[in-house]
Amino acid sequence: MLNIDIESLIPHRERLKMIGEVLEITDESAVSEAIVQSSWPMFDGNVVNPLVLIEIVAQTGAVIDGYKRKKQGKSGGKGWLVGVKDARFNVAEISAGTRLTASVGNSYSFDNYSVIKGIIKTGDKILAEIVLQALRMNDDPTKD
Repeated sequence: MLNIDIESLIPHRERLKMIGEVLEITDESAVSEAIVQSSWPMFDGNVVNPLVLIEIVAQTGAVIDGYKRKKQGKSGGKGWLVGVKDARFNVAEISAGTRLTASVGNSYSFDNYSVIKGIIKTGDKILAEIVLQALRMNDDPTKD
């Protein structure tokens, strides 16, 4: 287990912060863990819609960016504009308490734009494969 302050790297806070732990991290990839909570968006009382897996990939991608920025002496936790390039789901629902592992990597990055690929599993079962396009938004484009 790594001792990483996730909230210093991403803008998300409770209810919307879904990843609970960073298991591995480099400048180009990360593995995060999340446990499905009843407080998550799209939770119907028993299960969560697998569309939330898109957000887990996005948050893990934001951890990678925040980690790189912190190493460069810049602030982490900036907001992103994210689009779904591709998403394949292998489940229709996910039960509360399910432990999820997201393996995410930057497949392309230029300036504030990245293409992020992620695979989310529970155990050995792949729940989703997701490709996102992300544009980091800065409060003041003249400062970083």
